[in-house]
Amino acid sequence: MAEIVTLQIPDMLAQRVKEIAAFTHRRFEDVLVEFIDRAITELPVESLPNEQVLALCDIQMETEQQEVFSDLLARNQEGELNEVEIKKLDELMQVYRRGLVRKARALKVAVERGIKPALI
Repeated sequence: MAEIVTLQIPDMLAQRVKEIAAFTHRRFEDVLVEFIDRAITELPVESLPNEQVLALCDIQMETEQQEVFSDLLARNQEGELNEVEIKKLDELMQVYRRGLVRKARALKVAVERGIKPALI
């Protein structure tokens, strides 16, 4: 079940969401819901307890996702992807980038808290 909500957002934010929706061929509402969901489910690393920060330091893409991602990357270099595969590659690239950024933030927080040595 879904709830209908009327929300007034700043013009600049609305424009950015429209651009992303157009680029990804999705509805404005779907992009906005995804952003809200991500903000709720991906709490700031700084607010997490030490155990969760350390777990994020070791985060990796799931094995199956990694295999598909690697295959699509290789086939993309050869120009062999169809439209559906290109979309899947884009989705996995987003997962990879978000994970990498989250891992980097976790490493920074872990070093600041003294629960992990600084990388030299």
